[in-house]
Amino acid sequence: MRARVFVTLKPSVFDPQGTTVSDALHTLGYANVKDVRQGKYFELEIDAPTADEARKVAAEAADKLLANPVIESYRIEVEEAR
Repeated sequence: MRARVFVTLKPSVFDPQGTTVSDALHTLGYANVKDVRQGKYFELEIDAPTADEARKVAAEAADKLLANPVIESYRIEVEEAR
């Protein structure tokens, strides 16, 4: 199964990279872009019997390595093999 882990800064954490990208987009004429938040994306191929088990493994990996729980949060999507 494939688990996708999206890691982003918590809303209360200042995002200087997002601010820089937002400013650059405004300079390029994209005035309708109101905010940008940057993050990380991981795809994990997990050998698990169920989607719930794959989600559990991905969550453990995110808690231990992929995300810094002090300043980041994450969400997981699991795609079952076809």
